[in-house]
Amino acid sequence: MTERFYVTTPIYYINDVPHLGSAYTTIAADVLCRYQRLRGREARFLTGTDEHGLKIQRAAEERGTSPQALADEMSVKFREAWPLLGCAPDDFIRTSEARHARGVQALWRKIHAAGDIYLGHYQGLYCVGCEAYYTEKELDAGGLCPIHGTPAEAVEEESYFFRLSRYAERLLAFYDHNPSFVVPPSRMNEVRSFVRGGLQDLSISRTTFRWGVEVPDDPRHVMYVWFDALSNYHTALQEPEDNRRFWPASVHLVGKDILRFHAVYWPAFLMAAGFPDEALPRQVLAHGFLTYGGRKMSKSLRNTISPVALASALSPSVGVDALRYCLLRSVSFGQDGDFSVEDLLQRYASDLGNTLGNLVSRALPFTERVGERGTLGPLEEAMNAQLRESARAAAEAFDAHAPTRALEAIWAGLAAANHYVDRATPWVAKKQDPARLDTIVATLVEALDAFSVMIAPVMPQVATAMRAQLGLGPLRSEVGRDQWPFEPPRRAPGGELRRGKPIFPRLDDGQRALVLKAFAPPEESDGAAPAAAGAPAQAPAREVKPLVDYATFAKMELRVGTVVSAERIKRKDRLLSLRVDVGEPEPRSLVAGIGQDYSPPELVGRRIVVLCNLEPRQFAKGLDSHGMLLAAEDGGKVRLLGVDGEVAPGAAVR
Repeated sequence: MTERFYVTTPIYYINDVPHLGSAYTTIAADVLCRYQRLRGREARFLTGTDEHGLKIQRAAEERGTSPQALADEMSVKFREAWPLLGCAPDDFIRTSEARHARGVQALWRKIHAAGDIYLGHYQGLYCVGCEAYYTEKELDAGGLCPIHGTPAEAVEEESYFFRLSRYAERLLAFYDHNPSFVVPPSRMNEVRSFVRGGLQDLSISRTTFRWGVEVPDDPRHVMYVWFDALSNYHTALQEPEDNRRFWPASVHLVGKDILRFHAVYWPAFLMAAGFPDEALPRQVLAHGFLTYGGRKMSKSLRNTISPVALASALSPSVGVDALRYCLLRSVSFGQDGDFSVEDLLQRYASDLGNTLGNLVSRALPFTERVGERGTLGPLEEAMNAQLRESARAAAEAFDAHAPTRALEAIWAGLAAANHYVDRATPWVAKKQDPARLDTIVATLVEALDAFSVMIAPVMPQVATAMRAQLGLGPLRSEVGRDQWPFEPPRRAPGGELRRGKPIFPRLDDGQRALVLKAFAPPEESDGAAPAAAGAPAQAPAREVKPLVDYATFAKMELRVGTVVSAERIKRKDRLLSLRVDVGEPEPRSLVAGIGQDYSPPELVGRRIVVLCNLEPRQFAKGLDSHGMLLAAEDGGKVRLLGVDGEVAPGAAVR
C-alpha cells in the first residue's frame, strides 16, 4: 500500500488578512506536500478559514451586514491569495459550510454519548481576540490578554463542558509513547508541563451570541469556537467518503500561540470520540512568530505586509519563488524570526542569482547538445559524491519537516558544483580537449537535473525554467514513483540544451531602493508624527565606553582567518561551530552566535577577522571556542567584518 501524507495549516481567522505570517505557514505546508509527491506518495494539503465566533458577529454588526456575508467576503481573500504564492491546497475548508457543520455535530454526538460532555454554568474571563478563556494568573497586569494586550471580559452563562480533566493521564501516556508528537522538543516540554499542572474541564458552548454551529438537540447553544475550529481537520475528509483514507493527519502546522489547543484539547476531543491512539494526528509542528520590523504582524499595527505585492515587486517572473525560498531559508522552522526586505534582496542576489542562477549560466554556454560522457576523473567523482550527500541530507530534512535544513543541504551541493566549474575549467577544455569538455558538460547537466528536482518543492516555477534550459519537461508527480535524485540522473548523448535568459534578472540600485521604500515597516507609534515612507531610520543611541590607551588596544591579536568548515550545533540553532585557518598549523575551533543570519554553506571560504588571544570559552562539554570573530550588528542583523582583496590567512589586522 502506498504511504499517504496529510498536512494541514491552521484555518485562518477571517478578521485578519493574508500576510507574511500566514503565508509562511501555508508555503511550508505546500512545500512539504510537493516533496512527498515527488517521493511517490499520495499527499493531501488542507487549509481554510475559521469564520465563527463573537468577534466576527460584532464586526458584522459594526458594518451593518450579516456574519455570513462578512465571512463570504473575507474568506475569498485567503482562498485567492494562496495560488498567487505558488500554493496548491487540495481542499479549502470553511467552518460556515454545511459539510463542516454535519461533521462537527457528529463528533459532538460521539463525545456526548461517551459521557464526556455535560451541561453546567461558566463564570470567568474571556478574550474575544483569542476566542479563549483565561484565569487571572494567566493574564498580564491589569487583566490584559497576554497575546492581544486588551482587557479580558467577564463572562457568566450556561455552558456545555468537556471533561478534559479525565484525559490528563492518557495524554501524558500518549506523549511518552510518541515523543515527537510535538516538535520542536522545547514545545513538547511546555505541553507536558501544562498537562501535569492539572487540567480543568473546558467550556465548549456559548449562549450569548448566535454565529456558530448549533449544539445538537439544544439550539440555544452554539459551539465554542475552538471545538468548532479544531474539528475542521477531520470534517474536511468526511465528504466524499474516499478522502477518509488520508486520516490521521501526518502533521498539523501551527503557530506556537495556539499549540495548547492542538496538542492538548484536540487529541483529548478525539480520544473522547473513540479514536485509538494510532488514529490520532502523528505530529503537531509549532513554529515561532515571524515578525516584521521586530514586531508581530497585525492589522492594528499596520504592518501586515502583502506577500503577493512583495513578490510581484521583486520580480514578476520569479518573485514568488524567491519569496518562498527566503521565508523558509531565513528562519529555522520552529523558531522565532524577523523578516527583512533587506535580507530578501540579499538572498535574491547571492543565494539565487550568484549561486543557483550563475551555475545554470556557466554550465550551458559551451554546447547545444549533451555530448558523450567519458571516464570520470577525481573532480567528477567528488562532485557526484557531494551531490549524493546533498540529496540524502535534504531528503532527511524534508522527512523531518525541516525545510530550512533541507535548503542548507541543497545549497551546499550548489556551492560544490560552482567550485567544480572553477576547477574543471570548461572554457579551457573547449579549446584544448573537446572530449574532456563533453564529460564536464554532461556532469554539470546531470547535476543541474538533480538540483531542479531538489528545489522543486520550494521553487516550482524556477525548477521548470531550469529544466526547460536543460531540454527537460516539467516534473510530473506519480504515485509509487520516487523521483528524488539519490543518484545523479544520467543523460543520453545528443540531448538538446536550450540556453535562455538568466533565471534571476539582476536588480539595479534603483529597483532595490524602490522595493525597500515600498515595503519599509511602519515606525512604532510613540505619539510623534510618522516618518516619511523610505526615510532612513534613526540610529539607536550608541553606548559610550571609556577611552583606552594604545598599549591596551595593542594587546589584542587580530588576524585574518578563512573559514574552512561550518556546521550547526544541534538544538542550538543560533550557534555555529566553525574551523578557521588563521595561519597556524591547524585550523582553530570557534563557536559563533550567527546562525540566524548565516547558513554554514555561505560561510565556507569567507575571509573574516578573528580575535585570536581571547581566553577560550566553553559552551558545552567538548564545545570550546578559541577566539572570537568580529561582526557588526545593525537593526538586529549580524554582519561579519571582512577584508578586501586576496589576503593570506594569519595576516595581522592593525
